[in-house]
Amino acid sequence: MNLDLNRTLDSLGTIVLGKERQLKLALACLLARGHLLIEDVPGVGKTTLALALSKVLGLSFQRVQFTSDLLPADILGVSVFERDAASGNSHFRFHPGPIFSQVVLADEVNRASPKTQSALLEAMEERQVSVEGATRPLPDPFFVLATQNPADQIGVFPLPESQMDRFLMRISMGFPPRAAERALLLEQDRRTLLAELQPTLTPSQLREAQSLVGKVVTTPALVDYLLALIEATRRHAGLKQGLSPRAGLALRRAAQAWALLEGRSGVIPEDVQAVFAAVAQHRLIAAERERAAPTAEAILEAVAIP
Repeated sequence: MNLDLNRTLDSLGTIVLGKERQLKLALACLLARGHLLIEDVPGVGKTTLALALSKVLGLSFQRVQFTSDLLPADILGVSVFERDAASGNSHFRFHPGPIFSQVVLADEVNRASPKTQSALLEAMEERQVSVEGATRPLPDPFFVLATQNPADQIGVFPLPESQMDRFLMRISMGFPPRAAERALLLEQDRRTLLAELQPTLTPSQLREAQSLVGKVVTTPALVDYLLALIEATRRHAGLKQGLSPRAGLALRRAAQAWALLEGRSGVIPEDVQAVFAAVAQHRLIAAERERAAPTAEAILEAVAIP
């Protein structure tokens, strides 16, 4: 299975150039059954990453452009009254929304109203939707990749802290290195390359890989290291509140997924350090609004490995 996962990363790297770490974090997030938030400026490859992930994993894909007038029904679906002309019978028929895809790109999620944001995030947490009294399960696997504009841009509704916590990881793509951008300018258009991209895993193989994540061993000493990091965030004077127990579970799952990608059967401290910033930074709330929250890297440096 690990060889297939490496092949998946290699395939992604042919589409999104110079972003090996971000690609690995995105795949680890998917393997850990989490959801991914990307905060960055337009044009750095966020949509391309989502499309490439769905293609190499053989998953269905839907993109939703979030706007201020987007309604929850536009995401979840709606029941429509229909009449059968032949029989004269009438009934309500549910038309599923784009949320019923295995990979959902929620583009510019912070441009929608809080009500619409909540509808999406509830579906992410429960992995099912309730429409007019009926509960409908979402596909398995199910992965939401949301993009968010920087908070200083016009027309955004920042995600509350409780909703940010629903994302296992938050990453930033950033601009590509010079060599990667040069190759980007010289090679074929990304859309052409995406059309030629072949799946490296089937959905059933992906589910098998996701089940393997929970079997990656976390020793008592490694758990002590996780607890030390979590307690450090709770004691830090520059933080209003530290990581919650749910964040601790997310950190462990992400480290297990990273270890699996590295071909290890057990988690080591380096796996925790590799994913800590992506899992923790968006959950750290500054004690004073005027000051930025301490960085995850600073907390890592302050905590010794047991």
